[in-house]
Amino acid sequence: MNYEFCTSTDPGLARENNEDSVAIDEPTRLGILADGMGGYNAGEIASGMATTFIKSELGRWLAQAGRHANAREVRRAMEICVDNANRSIFNAANSNPQYSGMGTTLVLGVFQDGRLMLGHIGDSRCYRLRGVELTQITKDHSLLQEQMDAGLITPEQAATSSNKNLVTRALGVEDAVLLEVNEHKVEPGDLFLMCSDGLSDMVDDEGIGKIMGNEGPLEQKAAQLIDAANANGGRDNISILMAQAIEGSKKRGLMHRLLGK
Repeated sequence: MNYEFCTSTDPGLARENNEDSVAIDEPTRLGILADGMGGYNAGEIASGMATTFIKSELGRWLAQAGRHANAREVRRAMEICVDNANRSIFNAANSNPQYSGMGTTLVLGVFQDGRLMLGHIGDSRCYRLRGVELTQITKDHSLLQEQMDAGLITPEQAATSSNKNLVTRALGVEDAVLLEVNEHKVEPGDLFLMCSDGLSDMVDDEGIGKIMGNEGPLEQKAAQLIDAANANGGRDNISILMAQAIEGSKKRGLMHRLLGK
């Protein structure tokens, strides 16, 4: 299985600065997206530290371990790297008053042939489009999600709630944080979308799935998603990381089509 990647980020219409950060390490098939929070430019610092640190440390481990590391080994490496990143952000926040209280959400994926090891903290999401079916494969660490799980509110009520951005877990806010890691089987043609809540709060799942299913390159779909979020208000920074699973190589796929196979 091969993968094609694409990233895009936009400040939106209401924010002057962009506190999101996105990174890809294509050789190791590692994707990372973070949505920062905090006063001044602290959110920007936190998200940038998260993506830079994890890309460097986890990317190095993946390059050394090879693509054949088993799921348990990859999970453990993800947990260690995220724990180290968390401590770095937490220590920076506590040693610099300007960065006090800063933190960031996180979603990261390691794509290994037919398997995705997916980790997340907070309410940045990952969706999978398989055929025409869109599935949210992360579960928000948020007050709203906890209220829905407890049956206190409906998804319809959650969509208009004023508590949308209250996360129950974030990177760098405390000296330890729990990374939720899940393993997903990947099928040829699967399209994955990691995004900050600047997209998911502005465009509903039906709208996201429709755009992801459009014809055209990933860069075009990413631009259409950002345009849709801005058209609906663009109240936050909008960041996108897309990964398309392709069976074999593009070149071989073309030869197969030419040969009628």
